[in-house]
Amino acid sequence: MNKHPAGLADQKDPSAQHELPCPMPDIAKLIGGKWKLILLQVLIFQGTKRFSELRRQIEGITQTMLTSQLRALERDGLVARKVYPEVPPKVEYSATQRARQLEPMFKEMHAWWLKS
Repeated sequence: MNKHPAGLADQKDPSAQHELPCPMPDIAKLIGGKWKLILLQVLIFQGTKRFSELRRQIEGITQTMLTSQLRALERDGLVARKVYPEVPPKVEYSATQRARQLEPMFKEMHAWWLKS
């Protein structure tokens, strides 16, 4: 597994030239964009939320955008959706274990921001 950023292969290891490229483009597809990162941050650090709570908490997001971003995160295994059989239906969203593994990344970004 290549742990070097793209273009920074280990100069001492001649086989490093044949390693796979950096997975950043694939990672960006999963969590890239303004809304996905904000949604993940809220769900990872604040826990389970209902749709309406997310909409109120995330300033500027439209209902359509929130729906599409939650669906994409669910499809990619980063958000779990639980529907309760009530009228009106109650739906809750939470970060999956896979998403919670991003917590150190969020903490590092926060530390980086404070240093700037």
